[in-house]
Amino acid sequence: MCPLEMKKNHNYSLFGGAMYKITGLFRNRNFILFLALFLGLIWDNATCFTKQLTIPALGIVMTISLLGISREIFRSPKALLIPSVTGIIMNYIVLSGILILLNHFIISDKDFWRGFIILAAVPPAVAVIPFTEFLGGNVTFSLIGCLAAYLSALMFAPAIAIGFLGTNFLDPVKLFIIMSELIILPLIISRILIWLHFESRIEPYKGAITNWGFFIVVYTIVGLNRDVFTDQTLTLIPVAIITVLSTFLSGWIIELTSRFFNVSKKSISSIILLGTLKNYGLAAGLSLALFGERTAIPATVSTIFLIVYIIWLGLKRK
Repeated sequence: MCPLEMKKNHNYSLFGGAMYKITGLFRNRNFILFLALFLGLIWDNATCFTKQLTIPALGIVMTISLLGISREIFRSPKALLIPSVTGIIMNYIVLSGILILLNHFIISDKDFWRGFIILAAVPPAVAVIPFTEFLGGNVTFSLIGCLAAYLSALMFAPAIAIGFLGTNFLDPVKLFIIMSELIILPLIISRILIWLHFESRIEPYKGAITNWGFFIVVYTIVGLNRDVFTDQTLTLIPVAIITVLSTFLSGWIIELTSRFFNVSKKSISSIILLGTLKNYGLAAGLSLALFGERTAIPATVSTIFLIVYIIWLGLKRK
């Protein structure tokens, strides 16, 4: 081979290697989440379009994640008991209790205080299920725990709201619609796909669909609230403190406690997520509708820290 051809092949090799690394980045979950956060903070023009896609995107992500759920799990009431009780305890006793307690001692701004009460009242993030898949946790455990927490929200959410805000603010019909769109409907569709034996065809694209589905959700939430981070940075410090304590510190304590009681590694991931993540999108929407933009700030800041927290959990697992 002549030197010219060797040089040409070498250049092609370098170009191919560079392209492989670039395409690899766009398959990397952490890079995609950081990209969504970065774009949301510097350029929010596309949110007018992507906000219409957030619920469908999250519904698709949920459907993909639920393909790994065994069809036998719902046939055993005994198998449902422990995850159901754990989901309710971790979300409404542990996490809501921590948020209310920290809110009482740290927050002086009335709007932020209301925002954290609403955050304490809502059920867990539906993203607990796909994030469990990310972290190699027990997806079945997370699914059952989420379902139980959402059903219990019909009792806990109004009780927390009435007790601290003095008003009945959460519409049970709206809660049922959200639960149907993001849990019940994806569960039904996933069962149909399994019955049709499509899960093996979807498997190669599962990671890409999930990652870019979350890209749409994260970019939209951050972009819609970009002004909060540029104009009110110092006022966000108390909110950030509560968010860090209720995720990073609380998650660490939950992990140590679970290990002490010899809980399986997969179930520990599920328990940590159920005990540290709230439905920030629902909380932000309720805050905006009932009190205004400032009340939605705790949910918005929590969404930002959620991204960092999930990336940290993924790196920690590796």
